[in-house]
Amino acid sequence: MGATSDTGAKRVVTRFAPSPTGFLHIGGARTALFNLLFARHHGGKFLLRIEDTDRARSTEPAIAAILDGMRWLNLDWDGEEVYQFARAERHAEVARAMLASGHAYKCFATAEELEAMRAEQKANKQPLRYDGRWRDRDPAEGGNAPYVIRLKAPREGAVTIEDHVQGPVTVNNSELDDLVLLRSDGTPTYMLAVVVDDHDMGVTHVIRGDDHLNNAFRQLPIYRAMAWEEPEYAHIPLIFNPDGTKMSKRKNAVAVDEYRDQLGILPEALGNYLLRLGWGHGDDEIISREQAIQWFELSGVGKSPSRFDLKKLENLNGHYIRAADDDRLADLVAARIGFELSESQRDLLRRSMAALKPRAANLLELADGAAFLFRTRPLELDDGAQALLEGDARALLAQLHAALDGVESWDTEALEAAVRTVAEDAGVKLGAAAQPLRAALTGRRTSPGIFDVLALLGREESLARIADQMTVPA
Repeated sequence: MGATSDTGAKRVVTRFAPSPTGFLHIGGARTALFNLLFARHHGGKFLLRIEDTDRARSTEPAIAAILDGMRWLNLDWDGEEVYQFARAERHAEVARAMLASGHAYKCFATAEELEAMRAEQKANKQPLRYDGRWRDRDPAEGGNAPYVIRLKAPREGAVTIEDHVQGPVTVNNSELDDLVLLRSDGTPTYMLAVVVDDHDMGVTHVIRGDDHLNNAFRQLPIYRAMAWEEPEYAHIPLIFNPDGTKMSKRKNAVAVDEYRDQLGILPEALGNYLLRLGWGHGDDEIISREQAIQWFELSGVGKSPSRFDLKKLENLNGHYIRAADDDRLADLVAARIGFELSESQRDLLRRSMAALKPRAANLLELADGAAFLFRTRPLELDDGAQALLEGDARALLAQLHAALDGVESWDTEALEAAVRTVAEDAGVKLGAAAQPLRAALTGRRTSPGIFDVLALLGREESLARIADQMTVPA
């Protein structure tokens, strides 16, 4: 297994194999992305396998969430997804074949015996691993008692994996134990199922988190016992919090759908950010999916854990929002407004995107910025807006109302000229005139550019909102 970019004559096949015991984790999404990019870069196939063998914890909602998250991030897999549990008989068949060939054996040790074994090992400060007590015994001694099928792992020598990310990694066979392949109830274990599925699916490159590195050494003997071609490995470092701790729900969002639904992140922004977490191409930061496919090689993946920085993600998201199509953004924002928009309201929202999106880092801010468009009169003012209308502000509003009422062409240039004239006549700066206008038109202290606000609201609505605030409420 050479750790080079050359894949030889064989067609590359990668896979992403999540367990449906919960949401699509942000680290899993990055793993899927790397698998997709490597396969596409080499003109190969990217497969999806749902590892649902944990029947107690695997759920249909979790499967749906994984598929939904994959599709949202445009992590399009080839063919139909494979469900591991449905292949249990095939896994068991391989275990029985290894038993017949002498590469596996029956172990009749009871749960109590194994517990006592581990307690003794712990007391003696020994590694906790199966001691091979049935490895060389005649299975006839077990009689009709329940048994598991264990791998007869090599005990001598060492194995070196030429990992595409970690480099050469060597483990002594004496450090490994005889793992269970088939449980006493006839169900296969995860370790067996993964190898059988990877082989049957034709997986050539196993790209996964480095927390699975030890599993590679435990799984390789199965390949060798079955005389199957071994895959190449790439174990990528995990993603940590900015402070170097492991990501968890207590500190930040870890589910892909949280970034979409709760944080308002665009899929292309999250995909770009995940790509740059642990992989690089020079100083490039903004990388399209097409560029990523063209450039991606495992040699660009670093060995150190990456640190997730939400501020960097939001900055990147702001870039993608500014670049996004206005119709698409309007559709995304409309879903967050809180009520069904009419056709004219939706058109207004679309027209507002050019003014709103330069100020927004996420869809939440975009929706919040657009809210003033659909407020009903008289506007309820927040505390900041109330403060802007104190003192002489309402008298100034009356002057602004009169000047704006006389504007013939309701466009930003004419509107700015009218407001500027009022400010000059009143002896105040343009901003001092714009602030009470902003409060009257939006009910808030902050908003998009005030002339864009006037243009978007139109003559009738703008003048009416201003008039509502020209006198102190009773």
